[in-house]
Amino acid sequence: MDMNGMISKAGSAIVTATVFLFAIFEIIDFTMGSYFVCLILPVGFIMMTAGLYNECEDDRKVAASTGLILAALYGTFIMLVYFSQLTTVNNEQLNEQAAKLLVFSNYGLIFNYDMLGYGVMALSTFFTGLSMKPEKKTDKWLRALLMIHGVFYFSCTFMPMTGIFAKMSSGGDGLGGRLALVAWCVYFLPIGILSFHHFRFGKRGKEAS
Repeated sequence: MDMNGMISKAGSAIVTATVFLFAIFEIIDFTMGSYFVCLILPVGFIMMTAGLYNECEDDRKVAASTGLILAALYGTFIMLVYFSQLTTVNNEQLNEQAAKLLVFSNYGLIFNYDMLGYGVMALSTFFTGLSMKPEKKTDKWLRALLMIHGVFYFSCTFMPMTGIFAKMSSGGDGLGGRLALVAWCVYFLPIGILSFHHFRFGKRGKEAS
């Protein structure tokens, strides 16, 4: 396997592992663990998306390029969000106003950036799926899951504008939110697995050497 294939497959493995761990950490309510894997997930996602971009045919390059650029934007938003939680928020005493903005569980500015990041990720998967011309059944499933995931752009982008999350900060234990995130993991985990299968066996089902 050449370097392109190795990096693409490694990215898919990172996506699969981090999404799985994120689901486990949400179930057991291990917040710092969830934040840590969310810091790693974007790296794997960009590697995976770059691999699909590298494979796409010339008449799909615009879609693939859009998907890759959006993947980089997603990575920027999300890594800033979770690095801030693991460093500034975790290690420093914040005044009340700063806490409202920066503490993730307060559903303030930093939470809204997280939602925007995952909205951008959804757009990235849509355009990446659009760039594929699948020949195998598993790749057809991968393409469908990537494109359908694009609908999350609308909820991630527009729900914070309604103020619904700000109202949630005033009460509740967050169980509903954690269950929603676990449900997202159940949806996204097959994308990582199918991507790994794709890069391992290639477009025509033969294991890459």
